[in-house]
Amino acid sequence: MPGNKTSCVAVTGLNAGDSPAPGVPVIRSLIEQKAWNGRIVGLAYDALDSGALDERACSSVYLLPYPGTGKDVLFERLMYIRKKEGINAVIPTLDAELPNFIALREDLAEAGIATFLPTEDQFKRRLKQNLDALCNELGIRTPKTRQVMDPAKLGIRRGDCPVMVKGLYYEAYLAHSPEEAAHFVQKIAARWGYPVLVQDFIEGEEYNAAAVGDGKGAALGIAGMKKLVFTDKGKGWACVSIDNRGLTALAAKIIRALKWRGAIEVEAILSKKDGCFYLIELNPRFPAWIYLATAAGMNLPSLALALACGRKPKAKGLYQPGVVFTNYTTNLITSLGKIGPLFTNGEVCYEKTV
Repeated sequence: MPGNKTSCVAVTGLNAGDSPAPGVPVIRSLIEQKAWNGRIVGLAYDALDSGALDERACSSVYLLPYPGTGKDVLFERLMYIRKKEGINAVIPTLDAELPNFIALREDLAEAGIATFLPTEDQFKRRLKQNLDALCNELGIRTPKTRQVMDPAKLGIRRGDCPVMVKGLYYEAYLAHSPEEAAHFVQKIAARWGYPVLVQDFIEGEEYNAAAVGDGKGAALGIAGMKKLVFTDKGKGWACVSIDNRGLTALAAKIIRALKWRGAIEVEAILSKKDGCFYLIELNPRFPAWIYLATAAGMNLPSLALALACGRKPKAKGLYQPGVVFTNYTTNLITSLGKIGPLFTNGEVCYEKTV
């Protein structure tokens, strides 16, 4: 698709607030390819998603129905956008929307919209609540995880703390007492519902790897990083690219065993106690820090797009360790007249308003 002037790629996940979504970094990675001549259509869930207001990132922006409305409503909206913009590929970047996109994969292909996504079985096997079973099957270390449906029945003693309290899709908090754990369970459940997960805390350093699997067991690229600064939700605010053989081997083992299709993020803790990696999450999409990998020489979104378009890109193995990434806050300026159609009609074309 790079080099094809008619290419038009849609990317979701344009929120770039205090807990940034991956969409804008994915877009930056795509448009910075040397041979890129395509267009980017942004797909947002809120008219004030900051990436949706950045005309440097997207030629046009369209609002999508929330994932809870189901796949049929999403398909209808995508067909409208396809007719208006001629999109021929889409890269979804949010966990909650992926089940709908996966269910629509064949319908989208028939309509001329390419994707490269995990299968429904792959997606389910790496869910947080299924991680224990997957790790036992693959012989991978992971902290013990329990599902909680009622904070009054937490089953945690004071000696069990600290523990991590996590939502099925988003948010994670370190609780130092049973009372604090119960508070975080209620906080997460109020926003995301039950079950909430309680995971044993592994003291150590957190490492992440982003990768692209070819769907046959091979990893076309794996890039690693270490978190340096954390947000209150446990997200990496500042990171550094690293080349760690153990982390790379862990990611490659998972991709090989699952025959993973497309983007994946491997989150692991290098235990201070025994020096081993413990898998804590498998995210079925690109992480928000993915531009760090691109800056270090490993453009994973371009590989995923090539696979979606039926090409067979060469695997990439080398990237530069020691590249530092940090988020920062700035002011994005636009005019109400320019973005008004996004509020009133659910779409805006910046090419016509510049």
